[in-house]
Amino acid sequence: MISKALSFCCLLFLIACSPRNLTYLSDLREQETKEEEITNDVEPRIQVNDILDITITSLSAESNVMFNSGIIQVGGGGGNNPSASVKPVGYQVDKNGYVLIPVLGKVHLAGLTKEEAKERLTSVLSKYARDPIVDMRYMNFKITVIGEVNNPSTFTVPHERINVLEALGLAGDMTPYGKRENVLILREQDGKRITSRVNLNNKEVLNSPYFYLQQNDIVYVEPDKVKAVQVSPGRANFQFGLSVGLALLSVVTILVTQVF
Repeated sequence: MISKALSFCCLLFLIACSPRNLTYLSDLREQETKEEEITNDVEPRIQVNDILDITITSLSAESNVMFNSGIIQVGGGGGNNPSASVKPVGYQVDKNGYVLIPVLGKVHLAGLTKEEAKERLTSVLSKYARDPIVDMRYMNFKITVIGEVNNPSTFTVPHERINVLEALGLAGDMTPYGKRENVLILREQDGKRITSRVNLNNKEVLNSPYFYLQQNDIVYVEPDKVKAVQVSPGRANFQFGLSVGLALLSVVTILVTQVF
């Protein structure tokens, strides 16, 4: 009986006092300078439900108006006012991977990188316009960071390139309770939901295919055991339980001393 009580108290004590490694990439030597080729920075591919800003220009003013009828006039007086500006409403990729372009009709873009999509549109446009130029960007490139961070939120990424460390920076970094060695990343791609975990204490994370995030990725930082116990149902008052455990440990220690 005494042995079981002692084991339980020791377990509580170890949970409370277990050291946490709060240093990112902690296995890099302090004075180490390392250079290696980046091979895991994969360009995002267009996905179903993405919203694309597509602008088409050519040597023909008439063609420009025709192909860009998916834009609306704002500011100025609109119409023929040369000072009026234009605002793209965006082209949404439908569930089958197509976007509907004025004059061209439906063009399949899902699964392509942005550059590949521009090349495909340029090829199709060449049948209708002289020397067409296609400009494209994502209007909904966003990532979400939740869990043990100081500012959990969804963030729009205008430059369409972000890694997991930058994402944590946007979220105000992890709290001391965040498990840096076990960060969960959720990704939807090609109709599949992918989950992967990365260890931010380990420098090998820099080569992970999940170090660079894709549009709509979710980064979840799990709490460590101490925080989990603090907020778990029926154990809200963790400090009280810890105090009781330490008190029991003291009592058991006294009893063992008296016996021996």
